[in-house]
Amino acid sequence: MRLVTYRDGEGVHPGVLRGDEVVSLAGIAPDLLGLIDAGSPGLDAARTMLERGAGVPLSAVTLLAPIPRPRQNVICLGMNYVAHAIESDRARGREPRLPKFPVFFTKAAHTVCGPEDDVPLDPKVTSELDYEVELAFVIGRAGMNITRAEAFQYVFGYTIVNDISARDLQSRHLQFFKGKSLQRACPMGPCIVTADEIPDPAQLGIRLRLNGETRQDSHVGDLIFDIPAIIEFFSLGTPLEPGMVFATGTPAGVGLGRTPPEYMRPGDVMEAEIDSIGVLRNRVVAAT
Repeated sequence: MRLVTYRDGEGVHPGVLRGDEVVSLAGIAPDLLGLIDAGSPGLDAARTMLERGAGVPLSAVTLLAPIPRPRQNVICLGMNYVAHAIESDRARGREPRLPKFPVFFTKAAHTVCGPEDDVPLDPKVTSELDYEVELAFVIGRAGMNITRAEAFQYVFGYTIVNDISARDLQSRHLQFFKGKSLQRACPMGPCIVTADEIPDPAQLGIRLRLNGETRQDSHVGDLIFDIPAIIEFFSLGTPLEPGMVFATGTPAGVGLGRTPPEYMRPGDVMEAEIDSIGVLRNRVVAAT
């Protein structure tokens, strides 16, 4: 199933896509977090609604981020594609090296925005705004100390995140959080595809276009630490909770890695795309 959150004239609702229609799931759960909490019975009810429920045209509603406000920060992986780890080190004048363990950081929950939302750029804040297309996965059940063999049992589904980053703030503050947590710096969506529909996420192509030019183009199979490894490392002594969102890292081709670096300006359009999930299309606009 392809699960969404949408707005119509009556409010904000969880839904499921059926072709070019959306079917409301408001009778099952108040939002997608509630549907995740409901576990297998909730998904079974959603499948029944998908088959029998009345739909409304997608053109009549606005898609929001599937989880408009996560319960906690988005968990992110840094330098998790070989070529991106190398380009990041070289851009910062360091000898390239690959991480021996996953590099975890977070983006503030308030950064999440929708698949068509504008992303503001304030020159008083940053002059080095960059894009990063990433596969994200959503946790479906609680657990801790999870082995790699068990890991996929904890994945509810998959979505796309654009981990927008202010590179100058990253350097200035000597850590990732501030530079990753500007307003609307985490476009997400357009849907959550349930895990049963993507049995092998390593096969997914991942790419980003800036103003129509392909800047990033890779496969999720190129991850240094794959999803089972991410879950095993993170859950060691740290509880996983339903609804947690993990962004798995970005491939090479970011603005930081170009020679010379090229950062975004108002009017730029980002299209972050992953096979079997869809496209996020977000325009950079001057902050008001």
